[in-house]
Amino acid sequence: MTIKTIYQAFLECNSVSTDTRKISMNSMFFALRGENFNGNTFAYKALKKGAKYTVVDEKEYANNENCILVNNVLETLQNLATFHRKTINIPIIALTGSNGKTTTKELINAVLSTTYKTSATKGNLNNHIGVPLTLLEMTKDTQIGIVEMGANHQKEISFLSNITLPDYGLITNFGKAHLEGFGGVEGVIKGKSELYEHLKANNKTIFVNTNDRIQINQVGNYDKIIAFGSEIKMTSSQPYVNLNFDGYTIKSNITGAYNYNNIAVAIAIGKQFKVNEAAIVEAIENYIPSNNRSQIIEKKSNKIILDAYNANPTSMKAALDNFSNLSEKNKIAILGDMFELGDDTDKEHQYISDYASQLDIDKIYLVGEHFSRTELNSKKINSFKLFKDLKTELTKQSIIDSLLLIKGSRGMALERTLEVF
Repeated sequence: MTIKTIYQAFLECNSVSTDTRKISMNSMFFALRGENFNGNTFAYKALKKGAKYTVVDEKEYANNENCILVNNVLETLQNLATFHRKTINIPIIALTGSNGKTTTKELINAVLSTTYKTSATKGNLNNHIGVPLTLLEMTKDTQIGIVEMGANHQKEISFLSNITLPDYGLITNFGKAHLEGFGGVEGVIKGKSELYEHLKANNKTIFVNTNDRIQINQVGNYDKIIAFGSEIKMTSSQPYVNLNFDGYTIKSNITGAYNYNNIAVAIAIGKQFKVNEAAIVEAIENYIPSNNRSQIIEKKSNKIILDAYNANPTSMKAALDNFSNLSEKNKIAILGDMFELGDDTDKEHQYISDYASQLDIDKIYLVGEHFSRTELNSKKINSFKLFKDLKTELTKQSIIDSLLLIKGSRGMALERTLEVF
């Protein structure tokens, strides 16, 4: 069956799904395979729960006129997404980077949605399955699409770019993320820059932050760029980021000087798409971080910066720098392991431990198998291999009138420490 034929069936549906627990009426169910499951076995269940069509790749499960048999369900999902993207033919902005992708995507969407009907990646559905699902959620009424793309190996961004076919693109930054898969920092730069290469090969537009020397070097002499950064000034980050641009002042609800670049991107894209400056200001000022990303939470007498969605050496250092520079007294940092660092794991954890000990931070707690192996070079640092031991220690302490930073990789789930306070 051709993609064009499958697309006609897709147009009869209200949505797509890959999970029978989330089936909606008149949806198209894609029976994807995983390491521990075979989606084909759920095809009949999907139809019973209200799916209009199921897409399967095993003949024995194509036993209903509403089952569409294909060679490979995942490839069909990806090809259908690209076909749909070409059909609706709207401007699509793609972004990737080591840190700040989701926050930047949310800010861009907040700004553009003041003026346009937008459709953006939900959460962090930014991989080889999430990107196609994002594209298939766009409708004939969508005016601008915003697609977040994540990767931890070479060629993944190139692959996702070929599915998405973006008209505009940006890289938030290049950092020490997924070093194991990319093969070091140079591998990260090369892998993320696959977005630049795709845009250049197709004569599309690149947003370039002039404050980032690596971005400038990687783009090279390409002429279809929109440069930004110098005209957007950060005036404060105590604790929220404030900026000035074009005579306007933005007082955001986002903490961390490292978020300046993320806000600057949203401003630049808003201006490119002719969003009214006052609308840009209002959109950014009304954006409230969530999902453990740079959230400020008050618990009794304590103020907590919860940045526990993810971590790598670059984002960890930036968070510590920002935390150290805040004017509050009695600062406590709770740091969890950073994952996917490969051969650099011990070196990078030792570096963060040593670096944190030199900053204006009163007490530092390290937790996780990697951090437990570090040599502690300061009396203000304690380390714990297991979270339960950290929690026991924190419970013993009388932590009041303090400012806390909580940061670690997603697998550490450090938001659990909120129970203590």
